[in-house]
Amino acid sequence: MEPGNMDYFYDQVQQKDVSRRMQIGQELLEYLADSSRSTDLEQDQQRLDKVIDELTGWVNSSNFKVALVGLDVLGAFVDRLSGHFKSYVPTVLLALIDRMGDAKDQVREQAQTLILKLMDQVAPPMCIWDRLAVGFKHKNYRSREGVCLCLVATLNIYGAQPLILSKLVPHLCILSGDSNSQVRDAALLAIVEIYRHVGEKVRADLNKRGIPSARKEQLQKVNKQFFFSGNS
Repeated sequence: MEPGNMDYFYDQVQQKDVSRRMQIGQELLEYLADSSRSTDLEQDQQRLDKVIDELTGWVNSSNFKVALVGLDVLGAFVDRLSGHFKSYVPTVLLALIDRMGDAKDQVREQAQTLILKLMDQVAPPMCIWDRLAVGFKHKNYRSREGVCLCLVATLNIYGAQPLILSKLVPHLCILSGDSNSQVRDAALLAIVEIYRHVGEKVRADLNKRGIPSARKEQLQKVNKQFFFSGNS
């Protein structure tokens, strides 16, 4: 088996030793960065599927260094495969939602970065959000917070036009009353960002969804443009 081809990586990514994974991760990054070396990347679809599946397992590793390497390598696969990576989005996104709940800032940030890369290179933002929205209900409060912050980042990059906000606002309304203060604040931030992009269009929906009065007061403090009528 020749080192540095897909047959080699197919075998090596299944290794469980941490130091070996770190080494293989670096070799994979170098392989993917050199298109002249990686001509066999897509020759065998089942082999490619297995490699990416194993790397998704790395992302879920309890060792944060392995998780970071897994995120790096998956990002390199996205760079190489672009739209061809789309079939892996459902599985990879579930791992990324979990990692947005990681205790390490770097892991959380890198998970969000990869999600945004998927929107940029693999599928339209709303296609990603149709899968990502399950994270609003994640059992880990950091994941719920992270999905809210990821929505803010999405709006900052793409604006509101590519998104069907009517699918997302109800989740934010629920999280505005979350038991965790960080989640409540992140939901608030996302609502403010939506209001900044679409203005009065979102006000009726927010009132209809029954934002708690205390949260409305906070919204008004954060953004003086907010004006709630009816249920306020």
